[in-house]
Amino acid sequence: MSQYTKDTPGRPRPEAAPPPAEESGGPSKLVLFGLLLGLMLGLLDGTIVGTALPTIVGDLGGLDHLSWVVTAYLLTASLSTPLWGKLGDLYGRKGCFMWSISVFLAGSVLSGLARDMGQLIAFRAVQGLGAGGLMVGAISLIGVMLPPSRAGRSQAMIGAMMPVALVGGPLLGGFLTDQLNWRWVFYVNVPIGALALLVTGFRLRLHTERIKARIDYAGAGLLCAAILALTLVGSWGGTRYAWSSPQIIGLGATGALALAWFARVERRAAEPVIPPRLFADRNFTLAQVLTFLAGAAMLGASTYLPQYMQFVRGASSTAGGMLLLPLMAGMSGAQLLAGKLLAGGGRSRPYPVIGGALTAVGALVLLLTVTPGTPTAVTSALTLVLGTGMGLLMQSTLLVTINSATPRDMGAATGTTTLVRTVGGSLGIAVLGAVYTSRLHSSGMPDGGTAWTPEAVRGMPEGVREAVRTAVTEGLHGVLAGAALLGAVIFLAAWLMREAPSRGE
Repeated sequence: MSQYTKDTPGRPRPEAAPPPAEESGGPSKLVLFGLLLGLMLGLLDGTIVGTALPTIVGDLGGLDHLSWVVTAYLLTASLSTPLWGKLGDLYGRKGCFMWSISVFLAGSVLSGLARDMGQLIAFRAVQGLGAGGLMVGAISLIGVMLPPSRAGRSQAMIGAMMPVALVGGPLLGGFLTDQLNWRWVFYVNVPIGALALLVTGFRLRLHTERIKARIDYAGAGLLCAAILALTLVGSWGGTRYAWSSPQIIGLGATGALALAWFARVERRAAEPVIPPRLFADRNFTLAQVLTFLAGAAMLGASTYLPQYMQFVRGASSTAGGMLLLPLMAGMSGAQLLAGKLLAGGGRSRPYPVIGGALTAVGALVLLLTVTPGTPTAVTSALTLVLGTGMGLLMQSTLLVTINSATPRDMGAATGTTTLVRTVGGSLGIAVLGAVYTSRLHSSGMPDGGTAWTPEAVRGMPEGVREAVRTAVTEGLHGVLAGAALLGAVIFLAAWLMREAPSRGE
């Protein structure tokens, strides 16, 4: 990212390396702990809500808006990430990181106090605004403070947080919902965030050079408008409005126009949100396409599988999270294995191909096997294949992205991958959520059934319970069919990737 002085705006100058945070060779373990706490907050909140959603919907109502509880968070998190990065360059990374924690905690408290689904969605969007700064702030601060001799350690620490968040989020969300209340899924962030604020505020010492940087507000605004319009198309099309309605056509046209205008602005911007030169590399472009599709399949499946586990199989919120452990274990194990093999100089092309095939096969096996009477242990075990495919895709596309970018664009490249994966996830949840809701209504869901909690359903007559189980299973089948289709597209697109030698140090 280029930096600019006040005397010569618009003219790049060599970027000086920042002085080390501590003369001893890096930050203390306590400071690293505080930064990783902030990073964990952002990662956990993307997964912790899933197992609590059935109870939240039963309490607040609004099943038609269920997907937006997750989508609103992901959208604002992804869109605010590049702006937080720029603000950190301009005003100081420590200050921006602490502000992002404060915004996140405010959104958490408000989400816990929400009285209806509209309020919860709005407050989740506030949470997402802070989460974008949590992730980019923690990663950039760790990268700046650790000397080159320990740079590999920072990647290992950050990489270790992903499996913890993927596995721990659903378990913690289910436990808090069962033992306390679903509102504690949000309140639990307060003590953790407060500790991160205290550690960062009192123990982090970082030299900040005030510089003048150009923030691409026009590009960020156009990107936000495009993604929001397309997400609304996916969420409302065929449910709230017909596909041929003026509302859907208008939103689609708005999204397409905003994307075209965004591409034009980025070519002329001094500091674009997403540098267009990155897409001159074929592998980079394909990696972003695969990342987008994988994000849609991953978050779509992991959001709606707990609905089946709780409504159909009668699992509690905690058990619903535990039943997803094979999915998460397959994802984490495949990421670690692919990372180790590729770090040893292995070929990168086979992994996205295999990942796409396993994602399609895993979703298809679940689609053909899962019925209202399928044993819970069988359904849980079958998610392992789907998780393994997703893990291979996530790790291989990230490494292809890094290998395709020059050192100058490394930050922008990894930021683009994060943005694309998150946007893909939010659109996937919106589109697959619309399919899920539509299948519920067309499969005999009883009147008022969309406002029932799993506990309420368990206390109803057998005929009503059977109708709910059938409707929820049909809804899940729609989601799995979409995930299988996405996996098939990934498998075909991955064959277009070229084998490229690893970039040196």
